[in-house]
Amino acid sequence: MMERKMTSGTPWKQILLFSLPVFIGLLLQQLYNTVDTIIVGNYASEAALSAVGTTGSLTFLFLAVANGFSTGAGVLTSQYYGAGRYEEMRKAGGVSVSLLIIMGAVATILGLIAGRTALTYLLAVPESFRDIAVTYFLVYCLGLIFQFGYNIVAALLRSVGDSKASMYFLLIASIVNIGLDLLFVAVFKMGAAGAAIATDISQALSCIAAFIYMYRKYPVFRFGREDFRLDGEIISQIARMGFPVTLQQMIAAFGILFIQRAVNGYGQSMTASFTVGSRIELYAQMPLNSFYMALATYVGQNIGAGNLDRVRKGARQTMLLSFIVTIIIAGLILVFSEQLIRLFGISDQAAEYCRQHLKVTVMAFVLQSVYLPLFGVFQGAGDGFAITRTAAVALGIRVLTTYTLCYLPLFGYRIVWWNMMFGFIGGFIITWVHYLRGTWQNKRLFGQVASEEGIPARKEHEITGGFLS
Repeated sequence: MMERKMTSGTPWKQILLFSLPVFIGLLLQQLYNTVDTIIVGNYASEAALSAVGTTGSLTFLFLAVANGFSTGAGVLTSQYYGAGRYEEMRKAGGVSVSLLIIMGAVATILGLIAGRTALTYLLAVPESFRDIAVTYFLVYCLGLIFQFGYNIVAALLRSVGDSKASMYFLLIASIVNIGLDLLFVAVFKMGAAGAAIATDISQALSCIAAFIYMYRKYPVFRFGREDFRLDGEIISQIARMGFPVTLQQMIAAFGILFIQRAVNGYGQSMTASFTVGSRIELYAQMPLNSFYMALATYVGQNIGAGNLDRVRKGARQTMLLSFIVTIIIAGLILVFSEQLIRLFGISDQAAEYCRQHLKVTVMAFVLQSVYLPLFGVFQGAGDGFAITRTAAVALGIRVLTTYTLCYLPLFGYRIVWWNMMFGFIGGFIITWVHYLRGTWQNKRLFGQVASEEGIPARKEHEITGGFLS
């Protein structure tokens, strides 16, 4: 029996059911990234830990492209799905896969060519761990094509309501990555390079498993050769949906890059501390990202079906869920911060920096919890530039305050984490003003779409996924 789409039923229940597997998947992904950092910190050195951490802002540039365009493809296919246009959905999916694989190959080449230059001059990585950082980054880049491939499959699966599959693939990747980390770093003493190899292998396995699963379970995604041919009109639609998200994430990446440069200027202990603090604070952001992704798919399907009232109702209910869950996670991080910090094997000075870091950033994420999920509304409606504008302003505030308020005795080095609070205040104001104005409602892909009663009935053989009612 097929599951229904998210165009009927209680919004918050459907969004919660959809977001839970996404949240668990993000949790698994973050857990193996955290364990990766813990293993490097304990079995390699603080220099290796700093090297892995300092490359994060650079790798995020590539991930911004992967996430942005795969998100655009997912929104496009979810709107086709909501409107019952399955042949166009299949074609859009095939073109998306080809596009992302090509982009992954290009990203790998660019990373290998420009990696050392970027780490040396753009990030100003200290000489004490620069060579380690370069080695880690170059090895990591070899797996980018699998990361791009996995992202597009996960986005296509989410577009039809299947968020559980990604969770299972990430579980497999997490187990493999942790096991290989222990083997390469703890046993073979390969340091940061071993951690990068472990990541590449686990990403390759999850990518291959995701493609096999999608092909076997969803007939609508059993592409023919002609479906993979690049189509200018479809690429244009994907770009319309995905480029604003890509630009937003690249702005975020460049902003974080400049913040990381400022962090590096305070020495190895601060870099190690910032690496650990950033790993821990991502746990506070996970519910926001999962609700964001769930709401984007929910809105995409309901926009396709012409149900704007359900969009607004789902947005209100998601905001409340986001706030409650973030409060709980922030509280847990504060209560167990000392134990969490000590897991990474950093020095006493770095640990002191990290304690200060976490006290501020958990408050910032509580603030972010009451506006970031609305990005899913804008994304699902096709108003991606609203997200880009907010990201640009928020990151601009963060970078500006980092390089100016550091001279005030009140902040000093502490501005490397206080900048987040200033940026999120700006993001909160801009996001809510735009949402309440309501112009995002006019950005739908199909113009005046059919009412729900006018949507063609699905055929059993065409698709077997969907959302729980």
